[in-house]
Amino acid sequence: MPNNGITSPAPASVAVPRGLAGVVVTDTALGDVRGREGFYHYRQFSAVELAQTRSFEDVWHLMIYGWLPDAAESAAFAARTAALRVLPEPVAAALPALAGAGAGSGPLAGLRSALSLFGAARGFRPLYDLDPDQRREDALAVAAVVPTLLTALHRLAAGQEPVAPRADLSCAANYLYMLGGCEPEPERVRAVEQYLISTVDHGFNASTFTARVIASTGADTAACLVGAVGALSGPLHGGAPSRALDTLDAIGTPDRIDPWIRERVLAGERIMGFGHPVYRTEDPRSHMLRGIAESFGGPLVDFAIQVEGRVEAILAELKPGRELHTNVEFYAGVVMELCGLPRTMFTPTFAAARVVGWSANILEQAADSKIIRPAARYVGPPAPEPVPTVG
Repeated sequence: MPNNGITSPAPASVAVPRGLAGVVVTDTALGDVRGREGFYHYRQFSAVELAQTRSFEDVWHLMIYGWLPDAAESAAFAARTAALRVLPEPVAAALPALAGAGAGSGPLAGLRSALSLFGAARGFRPLYDLDPDQRREDALAVAAVVPTLLTALHRLAAGQEPVAPRADLSCAANYLYMLGGCEPEPERVRAVEQYLISTVDHGFNASTFTARVIASTGADTAACLVGAVGALSGPLHGGAPSRALDTLDAIGTPDRIDPWIRERVLAGERIMGFGHPVYRTEDPRSHMLRGIAESFGGPLVDFAIQVEGRVEAILAELKPGRELHTNVEFYAGVVMELCGLPRTMFTPTFAAARVVGWSANILEQAADSKIIRPAARYVGPPAPEPVPTVG
């Protein structure tokens, strides 16, 4: 007999891990995170190697189409996506109000509303009603404008005019150009580009899973991304790069490193920029970003490396057997600071990269017509037994 879409509750004997840690909810061909090995990949390619050898546009192409482009495909894709950076007039006209209303919350707050407006202005229809080609067109269009939206919202909140995108610049260079208003230095462009590539996708994190849940309902692409941005805005997910730098600021000087760390560890407090729910060894993104930071050099980099070493040493002393390494946010904050990004734009910059991974996950989920509908175990007061119906 059909159950009319009603899911039976989980049996009381079934163990449900907190946060669904380790629970497999679907199959994916987009990549994987192998936490015990300290390795992650996009499709069949090492993400770190891609960051070291490829452009952001090439990785974007890989995630959406499934293969790395050759030189001709790369140039065509870069030109195509660059042409999509310009905002529809109704969206551009609304940005000053969005920036003003969310001035105290940062660009991510405005981005949620701007994405909804963009989807409406572009006439986005439910994924359920679209063929794969149109879904892909919507995904490319919205991912291309996210950097434009974020930089415009940031500048408007600061009392500055938005900077129009340039089609002759790469994604990373154009992002820095729209943010600062002048053409950026090549070494800063490449450092930011490597950071963007390294954060395109990372398994079924909270924001990616949120996007896929919404996509499973058949909603339009903009709606899926609004949900993803909402999840990312939480400090336990995307808000740590600036907080990791705040930690360095709070410590201040080398002589305060040990007492500051000991106090936090003994109090059981979290040290921002350290630890990851998946990796049980060094975060490969942190390792790569530390190398980028070292190529810049300077007092901030030296201090960050010193703090990293002392945190690991003091933890080994006070909490033997508990490994805690830097995660992507620690050196991401250092690199972005060195590249001149304001701290209020650290998490938005993460979003500018992750929107590519979200889009790829949305497209993959849209190919499956089954809605995501898990069960919950009721643990409240007993409910009355149902009264049998007569007849």
